[in-house]
Amino acid sequence: MILITGGTGFIGSHIAVACLAAGKQVVLFDNLSNSNIEIIDTLEKITHQQVSFIRGDVLDQDLLTTTMQDFGVDEVIHCAGLKSVPESVDNPLRYYLNNVQGSLCLLRAMQTCEVKTIVFSSSATVYGMPSYLPYDEAHPTNPMNPYGSTKLHVEQMLRELAQSDHSMKIMCLRYFNPVGAHESGLIGENPKGIPNNLMPYITRVAQGELPYLNIYGTDYPTKDGTGERDYIHVMDLAEGHVMALDYLKSHPGYGVVNLGTGRPYTVFDLVNTFQEISGKTIPYEIAPRRNGDLSSYFANPSLAKQIMGYETKRDLKSMCASAWSFQNQLDIQ
Repeated sequence: MILITGGTGFIGSHIAVACLAAGKQVVLFDNLSNSNIEIIDTLEKITHQQVSFIRGDVLDQDLLTTTMQDFGVDEVIHCAGLKSVPESVDNPLRYYLNNVQGSLCLLRAMQTCEVKTIVFSSSATVYGMPSYLPYDEAHPTNPMNPYGSTKLHVEQMLRELAQSDHSMKIMCLRYFNPVGAHESGLIGENPKGIPNNLMPYITRVAQGELPYLNIYGTDYPTKDGTGERDYIHVMDLAEGHVMALDYLKSHPGYGVVNLGTGRPYTVFDLVNTFQEISGKTIPYEIAPRRNGDLSSYFANPSLAKQIMGYETKRDLKSMCASAWSFQNQLDIQ
């Protein structure tokens, strides 16, 4: 049984679908701070399986322990965490409490229940300013914001735990930029309030919910002057977690792996592809660069292929089409 913390969120819900499709059992644990309870019914509709859910916070170590004991949990995928870079700059202590202390509570509960396997949702933000590109896993880590720092702290905690207990099986997956939605169009990225991420902002502009897209800087040293990112389809990302769990079964210890495509796209690439797919025009305004934004970053994904046989399957058009399908489903509901 797999415990997925943050299991009703954007990433966690897609991981749940991928796990269930692979014949695995899951229990989702979430405080619903950035998601809705209705996602459970939706997941059951997609998978035709019953989905167990516990409403709780990762700071509640006792509830985590009880959940693991009651459901016979033997593997954990840890997705619960706050994830807004600007918000982390404004309120770093909230991020350290939730992301670092919450992870510590989870690991202590795992120790109590003798659960030895965990896949952690880390982030490419741990790398910081590129010394070289593409980032590989040996690239120096130097986060530029508190969000990235919290991810790196948890990675360090996990590495030291594995050094102290050689029976631990730990994989940190450094995400690049997850976008898109499940092929059903029933689950996707639907943040509460104004989106911090580019794709849900674009879809809401396309649907008329927001007036225009802000493009922060067109003077970067890229092909069109806008920032360049490694966008990965959320279902490719989700399937990577299933492969990581399978890999850990026969590979105890600690590992770090990038999950990205290795192909960078600019903001205008994303906007133009979305307009082509949707037939909608995305009005935009040019705004000044934001502090901390990098001109370009993307993954070297070769280690994931080498050790897990992992490769992404879905292209930018698929990312845009699935996100648009999800937005249209939202408007029907």
